[in-house]
Amino acid sequence: MEHVDHILIVDDDREIRELVGNYLKKNGLRTNVVADGRAMRAFLETTPVDLIVLDIMMPGDDGLVLCRELRAGKHKATPVLMLTARNDETDRIIGLEMGADDYLVKPFAARELLARINAVLRRTRMLPPNLVITESGRLLAFGRWRLDTSARHLLDEDGTMVALSGAEYRLLRVFLDHPQRVLNRDQLLNLTQGRDADLFDRSIDLLVSRLRQRLLDDAREPAYIKTVRSEGYVFSLPVEVLGAPS
Repeated sequence: MEHVDHILIVDDDREIRELVGNYLKKNGLRTNVVADGRAMRAFLETTPVDLIVLDIMMPGDDGLVLCRELRAGKHKATPVLMLTARNDETDRIIGLEMGADDYLVKPFAARELLARINAVLRRTRMLPPNLVITESGRLLAFGRWRLDTSARHLLDEDGTMVALSGAEYRLLRVFLDHPQRVLNRDQLLNLTQGRDADLFDRSIDLLVSRLRQRLLDDAREPAYIKTVRSEGYVFSLPVEVLGAPS
């Protein structure tokens, strides 16, 4: 039986919930709608979903709090597309820092939301088609770290696991498949998210910052991901492909 993607919409605006839910259903997706974080938690306890559309501005726990909660719990791998009512860069930055996979500013066209949902789902299920990747199911070793490409998490030199969000994994994988090569922001955004950068798009810089934190890399004197002024970023260490993880 063919899989039908299941989308959970979390928004306190009843009209938006109904309009978006009906539109996505007409376009072949399975949808459920809830009005707040409490209802979202209860729904996810019993029903798995493929993606969550999460409004930022809600009473009680807002979307930022809920996104951070999702990323820290058992639903950390579930993609999140955040909605914000303000064309405010701060909201977008914080949302990305909390682990959102993409964002959309209200008001928006329903077909744009559908396109963003489909793009996020594609990105979470496969590496970008224009990315030259190493063999899947391998350990990639660099510095004191190893990346398990099957489980999609980091292992330090003691074997301690460090979980990565989907966006962090994709960015690290791009760097590891292109070591010691300068990649500009447009290239990184296209390889990891399949879209071109807006003039003031800082999402790659934020992802680099988050990835440096995962790698315990000092941003002032980074050993792994170095900033190349006016050009972009370079992963400065060689990468070794090891055998399949045990």
